[in-house]
Order: sequence, then structure tokens, then C-alpha cells
Amino acid sequence: SVLHAKVIVNPAAGGYAAHREWSQISRRLHDIGLSFDYEYTEGNGHAIELAQTSAEAGYSHLIAVGGDGTVNEVANGILRSTASSKVILGIISAGTACNFARSLGIPQDYASSCSLLTSQRSFLIDVGLVEYQSRGKSLQRFFVNQADVGFGAAVVDARKRLPNRLGKTINYALYAVGGLHSALNYRNQGVTLCLESKVEHIRLGTMVVANGAYFADGMYLAPQARVDDGLLDVVIVGDIDKLELLKIWPRLYRENLVEHPQIRVEKATSITIQSPERLLVEADGELLGECPASFRVVPSALTIIKGAGTSQQNNAPPLPTPKPPPSVK
Repeated sequence: SVLHAKVIVNPAAGGYAAHREWSQISRRLHDIGLSFDYEYTEGNGHAIELAQTSAEAGYSHLIAVGGDGTVNEVANGILRSTASSKVILGIISAGTACNFARSLGIPQDYASSCSLLTSQRSFLIDVGLVEYQSRGKSLQRFFVNQADVGFGAAVVDARKRLPNRLGKTINYALYAVGGLHSALNYRNQGVTLCLESKVEHIRLGTMVVANGAYFADGMYLAPQARVDDGLLDVVIVGDIDKLELLKIWPRLYRENLVEHPQIRVEKATSITIQSPERLLVEADGELLGECPASFRVVPSALTIIKGAGTSQQNNAPPLPTPKPPPSVK
């Protein structure tokens, strides 16, 4: 069993579902024999700080309780720490969007995801690193599931204005409807895109840089994406008109890639994008800043506990030695 775990709980995740369910989650963790300490996050960025401090204090396992945003922060804290190769990340799904957990085959209910934590099914995954602009500064952030430029980021921006205390199911429905509304009101932008060293000028609806397969409120946008192949899947939605977007929207949730002349997928290790217009950047469901932006893969950077249903097969040793991640500004 896991001997020395720090559980980082985002109480606001899933419309405060994480806060309401924490006593049951905590009981479940005790039942499976987990020895742990826990801390509540107190706002944006706090989980990064808690995770970095906990990793450097010698915890062998850090467990994120929340959605994609919480997992992103805990992963960033681990990767920024001096002990990133010695820490294993576990996930208990409790947020509105748990796309990364889904990509890893981790169940969406907390009872089942708790049981996985003592399974020893850990493996090494790649992460992405995005460099973006915020208030005149160039900043960097790791992402585990996906990053997005275009209407996907506009959706995340609009979502910030929605109430968060309505519970997980209502939040999810609001996000889905709000997502479609934002996408239909979005104006496609002219961009310069560089994939590896291939430069192109296109009008862009959205570009998703995917490490995991699921996106937004459960879209199956990058079915070929693998978290351990050393590559990012770049889903490019070009100058698609709104009627077409409305027609294909329901198909974006099914288990195969939508075939459309304005949608294509490329595999790459590095991508840059710029635009004369203001273009927002988000990663793992959190709005970061704006373009110009660059994305690159950091192979075998993070050890994570996976679910039973994941397609990735390579089991990492209990304490692997991943390559040190690049330093973050």
C-alpha cells in the first residue's frame, strides 16, 4: 500500500462537490489502508505551491482531488519541484471536467478511483509545456491533458462567468450549452502556424494540442492521442462556418474523429502560433493568457497511477527516474 501520501483537495471542484464529498472520500481512503495527510486549496495557483512543497518534503505520492484544473496544478507543482522523479501522482475525480482521468481509464466516481491508488499501476507519461503571454510577460505552464488556442479558449473564458455552486450535473450542462454558444459566436482568426518547421498561414477556428484523448465537456477530439508516445496530437479546426459547426457539434462526442475538410490532426513535438489579433490560450481547462504561444512535448516527465481501462500498457517501475523537466519561468 501507499505509505506516505499527501492529498490535495480543491473544495470548489465540481460546484463544491469535492467539499461535500470529502468526508466520504477520506473514509474510503482510510478503508483501503492509505496513510495520508491532506490540505485544502484556497484559490487559483495554491495547489501548485502545495504540491511543490509536499514533493520537496519527501511525500512519495501526491493525490489530486478535483477536476482537470486541480490535476494540472498538482502536476505543475511536482514538475517544478526538485523531487519530480521521486513522486507518483494519483487522481480522484471530483471536478466538473475530468477529461484527463477519463483518458487514463480512471473511473469518474470517487469510490472506484480511490481503490486504484493502492494498485501499484503506475506508468510514465509525457506532458506538454506551453509558453504564452500574460500582462506583457512571457510565462510557461506544463499541461497534462490538452492546451487550446481559439474558440476552445474563448469557451473557457466565458465559463469563468458562470456560477459554480450549482452542483456537478448542472455545472456540466451549463458548460456544454455555454460552450456551444461561445463557439457559435466566435470569429475565426488569421494565424501563422508552425508545426515542427512547416509554416502555414490559415484562418483558424480552434487548435487543440492534445496529450490525452478527451477535451472540454467530454468531446472525444483526439482519439489517437497517447500520453506516452513522445508526441502531441494537434487538432486543427480551420475556417469552419457556424452552420457547419452546429451540424458537426454532436459528432465531436462520439468515439471516432469527425471527417470534415476543415478538421485535421497532425502529430508534432513542437508547435508555435501567432496572430495579429488577440488570441486566448488555455491549458487543462484553465485560461492562461494569449498568443504568441509555443507548445512542446516533454517526454516521460511524470509518473502517474493509471486506471484499468487505459490503452497505454507500459508499467513504470515503482520509482522511475524520468528526465528532469525544463525549468519554468
